[in-house]
Amino acid sequence: MTRQTTIPDAASAIRAAGLRVTDSRRAVYDALAVRPHASADDVYACVAPIVPRTSRQSVYNALGDFADAGLVRRIEPAGRPMLFELRVADNHHHLVCTSCGRVEDVDCTVGHAPCLHPSETHGFDVAAAEVTFWGRCATCTASA
Repeated sequence: MTRQTTIPDAASAIRAAGLRVTDSRRAVYDALAVRPHASADDVYACVAPIVPRTSRQSVYNALGDFADAGLVRRIEPAGRPMLFELRVADNHHHLVCTSCGRVEDVDCTVGHAPCLHPSETHGFDVAAAEVTFWGRCATCTASA
């Protein structure tokens, strides 16, 4: 598996996904490039100062459009707000700190997607596996 190491510029990525390039979409993409695992509200906080006429709803719309087009990945850790990231080209997993909420990527440990195989597929053609590891990050553990 190859981890995505370079992120294409916003306009190229958005166009390649078949979407129209707008200032707010570029700003949303750029916010995720510097802040992976961001909530929609976190993205809005990054975008609002750069594109002041952007509404919270336009950020939600852009994130939804990006997810539908495969440009971003939605992460939905239980009990936490939905998060978004640009790393979509692999079947990686996540570590979530139960104290501070920090999220880190974990590469698939077995190789190619889905990297986990269910004991019974019930006829499904399994394409991906999503695993969330829960625990305390080193900072939270050290401060306890």
